[in-house]
Amino acid sequence: MSAPGHDGAAQLRLMTLLALTAFVVAGAIHYQTPMLAAIGADLRADAAAMGWVPTLSFAGMFAGVVLLVPLGDRIDKRTLILVKIVLLCAAQALMAAAPSIGVLAAASFVTGVCSSLIQSMVAIVAEAARPNERGRAVGTLLTALSVGILFARIMGGVMASHFGWRSSYVLSTLLLLAVIPLLAARLPHMRTTTAAGYRALMRSMLELLRGHADIRRAAAIQFMLGISYGGFWAVLSPMVKAFHDLSPAQVGLIGIPGAAGILIARAAGKWTDRSGPMPVVATAVCTMLLAWCVFSLSGWSVVAVVAGAILLDCALRSAMVANQTLVNTAVPGSRARANTVFGTHVWAGNAIGAFLFSRAFAHFGWAAVCAVAATATALALWLHFRAWAKQRSG
Repeated sequence: MSAPGHDGAAQLRLMTLLALTAFVVAGAIHYQTPMLAAIGADLRADAAAMGWVPTLSFAGMFAGVVLLVPLGDRIDKRTLILVKIVLLCAAQALMAAAPSIGVLAAASFVTGVCSSLIQSMVAIVAEAARPNERGRAVGTLLTALSVGILFARIMGGVMASHFGWRSSYVLSTLLLLAVIPLLAARLPHMRTTTAAGYRALMRSMLELLRGHADIRRAAAIQFMLGISYGGFWAVLSPMVKAFHDLSPAQVGLIGIPGAAGILIARAAGKWTDRSGPMPVVATAVCTMLLAWCVFSLSGWSVVAVVAGAILLDCALRSAMVANQTLVNTAVPGSRARANTVFGTHVWAGNAIGAFLFSRAFAHFGWAAVCAVAATATALALWLHFRAWAKQRSG
């Protein structure tokens, strides 16, 4: 079987399957968000040491995207997805049994590598969708991803409070075991678009960056936003524990308003289809800058944490939909590699943000975290408006 093309019923079945998979896979990385303080207490690790868990999760995603996702233009994406999700299931089981912070961090790296299958699913969705509905289709998949992140953050906190943090990874393993047979039975084979060798595929990604200014801009902006976004969720648990003494379950509840992007992603996709990515990204970056202004008040009130999380997620998801739609439209024959270029910047930003913010908070406090985030977001805003000004004048 090949890609479903533009047949409506086949597209719906494929989208449902991929949305379900995105929901389950998203949780693998994000169960940790409300549990980091509890994990640190159990494994006797300080905030800086615990920062390696989210940092290596994001670094693993970066490695998986840059080293494995490009193979989707040469190898059936079905094969890549199935291999990764089986290994992801094993990594989650190892995290549930991890005896030390070192083992947990190593397994989190493998989790990140295997979670890169999400980028392969984005390429499948973009290929199957009609050109004038591509933004909406990508937005739908990212909505499912956001729901999965929300579920993981809430359940991670609740289960850590009532059954211990390891139970979240047991749940994740069971959910993955349930979805693997569905993918094996129903995920279609996808056509390949190149016979180039692995080295040639790697070189071609650099050529994509050199030859497409729009892709360079979208990737750079998402990198900067990734620093601000990934860094926040990496330090949320120790931050609210220090300021407001919240339990893991209470931290997990911040994921509810913090997943406001669920309501935004599909609308952002429609706006992108109608007006192009530039106004969507401009609004998103300005919203993220506002989020960090609000976050600066987090030491005084948990309301600022919640309000900032809403703004942060809306901003990130809107920019992601618009920029990823642009990337998948720019080079139709190289979507796996284009998504690799984009995804590496996203996850490199998340990993760097988690590393910087964890250390900034541990050594200099919350004000330093806000300063780093505001700087990264301001750079993204400058890059975008400079490019938009050139586009308008040209």
